[in-house]
Amino acid sequence: MRMLVFARRNVKEILRDPINFFFGLGFPLVLLVLLSIINSAIPPEAGNTMFAIENLAPGIAMFGSVFMALFAGILLAKDRTSSYLTRLFTSPMTAVDFIAGYTLPMLVMTAVQAAITLVAASAFGLELTINILFALMATVATSGLFVGIGLLCGSVMSDKAVGGVCGALLTNVAGWLSGVFVPIDLIGGAFKTITDVLPFYHSVEIIRLSLSGNAEGIGTHVLIVCGYTVVIFTLAIIAFRRRMRAAA
Repeated sequence: MRMLVFARRNVKEILRDPINFFFGLGFPLVLLVLLSIINSAIPPEAGNTMFAIENLAPGIAMFGSVFMALFAGILLAKDRTSSYLTRLFTSPMTAVDFIAGYTLPMLVMTAVQAAITLVAASAFGLELTINILFALMATVATSGLFVGIGLLCGSVMSDKAVGGVCGALLTNVAGWLSGVFVPIDLIGGAFKTITDVLPFYHSVEIIRLSLSGNAEGIGTHVLIVCGYTVVIFTLAIIAFRRRMRAAA
């Protein structure tokens, strides 16, 4: 109950900044439209499958969830540098309660964002089937990776530093290394090796396979993303607990 009350407060804080909120929801749609237009402009004889909607929609859904790192990190950093968290540290809430209270609203926001993105993709040829629900659940699950990154950064950085790391840096890294901007197989080589080690490409693959209804080979992608997510959340909890002890 303590965690849920804290989560509701965080939802209100996010909604108090409508510009960033609507940017996080709207920018993936803009990217979806632009890349779809680019793909349609490529002549069929040239092979206009570079940004085929079946591959583009999962990538955009993943890319949209990257903004949750920014929202979570800035919110935590601002709370940490104000007197708000200092007062709450006297309550019975644990570090896990705090981290969970920051995480839950971000997962809800991810669900809304992913639903809007996937439904909008139907205007560009994506077939709306029951698999949309599986892709939606996969997007929410994989977004935990980015929420954890945001909370880890928010626990150790100022809100301005979080804006730089989780904003410009993380969005670019996740966009390029996931295949959203350029298909991974098109480049290959060492670049593909790097993407196989990092979790971003695997997050897109989980969503893509869920959307296609083909679960074959999804287990490896899930294990890699879950491994990164567990490690990052563990580090976030440890860092936050140290902040609690320092403020005590």
